[in-house]
Amino acid sequence: MSQSSTIDPKEFSYYDKLAKEWWDDSGRFWPLHQLNRVREAYLKQQICLHFDRDVTVDNALQGLSVIDIGCGGGILSESMARLGATVTGIDVVPKILQVARQHGQSQHLNIEYLDCSAEEMLRLEQQFDVVLNMEVVEHVVELPTFINSCAQLVKENGITFIATINRNPLSWLFAIVGAEYLLRWLPRGTHQWSKFVKPSELTALLTDNELVVKAKSGVRVNPFNKHFSLTDNLQVNYMVVATAIKDKIRHKKLSTHSNTR
Repeated sequence: MSQSSTIDPKEFSYYDKLAKEWWDDSGRFWPLHQLNRVREAYLKQQICLHFDRDVTVDNALQGLSVIDIGCGGGILSESMARLGATVTGIDVVPKILQVARQHGQSQHLNIEYLDCSAEEMLRLEQQFDVVLNMEVVEHVVELPTFINSCAQLVKENGITFIATINRNPLSWLFAIVGAEYLLRWLPRGTHQWSKFVKPSELTALLTDNELVVKAKSGVRVNPFNKHFSLTDNLQVNYMVVATAIKDKIRHKKLSTHSNTR
């Protein structure tokens, strides 16, 4: 459904300028575009493996529902839509959502963008086959509450992906000193080292919310050619793949019943 009527004509030029900047893969948002190319291939592979889909076809995600939490300008949302998925993107920054809507319409992609948080999304009582949570957890205040909300958005036997940054001296050196101060790929103050999340901490939170970790992958970048690639090293940037257990609702009821004895 077209949402062009939601854009104030007086601000159209502003959104158009920001959209062009956000979607310029050689501009200041180039890291998002480079990272997205690596992610798209990895997500497609893991989703197809989980749902027994043919990874070689263009519309491999046809019929699957996807929510992109913290979607920003819609780079990953559009990638999922192009693979055939029914996509919902949510973010708490209205102006960035306008950028996402405007660019999606220009590409004739039917993506629903909502101005809300994961917690607010629960009120709509919707669940999704795939829940994407990329570069968000290191910015939230109450991580356990956030993970709990995101977990409830995953359908039974669904799959979720979380991308974030490890917490150790190396991540401080590369993700903050290197990316923000030396290379200036990110604005200073983008990240707080204390809010980075160790893989073990994230795994524990997912387990507490009836999610089973199936795979992990690190992401590295070559500072000389600005090339992103996957790696087994989880010391800095990493992704976690987790699936909802079958009969998740029944399992929760049984657990609750057992705890009351």
